[in-house]
Amino acid sequence: VPQYTFLGLSSMIWFAAVVIITAIIFLGYTRTGRSIYGLGGNPLAAKYVGIDEKKILFTVYSLNGLICGLVGYFWVARYALASSEVGLGLELEAIAGCVIGGVSIAGGVGAVLGALLGALFLGVIGNALPVLNVSPFWQMAISGTVILLAVIINSREEKQKGKIILRKAIKSSQ
Repeated sequence: VPQYTFLGLSSMIWFAAVVIITAIIFLGYTRTGRSIYGLGGNPLAAKYVGIDEKKILFTVYSLNGLICGLVGYFWVARYALASSEVGLGLELEAIAGCVIGGVSIAGGVGAVLGALLGALFLGVIGNALPVLNVSPFWQMAISGTVILLAVIINSREEKQKGKIILRKAIKSSQ
């Protein structure tokens, strides 16, 4: 399946595009998608407005398992390799790509396109550094620095947004 092409693009690219478009529509335009954001942003408030936490978490974990299974299938189909050590370290890169793309570690904030752009950014860095003959040690150091800066910037922005929301709440209560 991964070897097939359509309009010059691999079937894996088309699969990724379908998943991304579906995720954007699901998270942005369905009640369950908005509930996922609400539960991630403030679980207690989500409970008070009637969001069923167990149902939403089951949905999130089920969708995550489905996508991971499909990605595993594509990996094996492309590389003909199925080993438990193949993906070691990739979870950190996935989280880092999301954080660089503006997804909050605390939850409730983020967008699919932001996560995609963050992952692409990390991919560009990961592919450009070896071309520039940067040693593997410095590649890891540079990637780590970029991730650390993204987390710092992300947390500062959230802190600023929190202060602005607090100021607005105080003004409206007076």
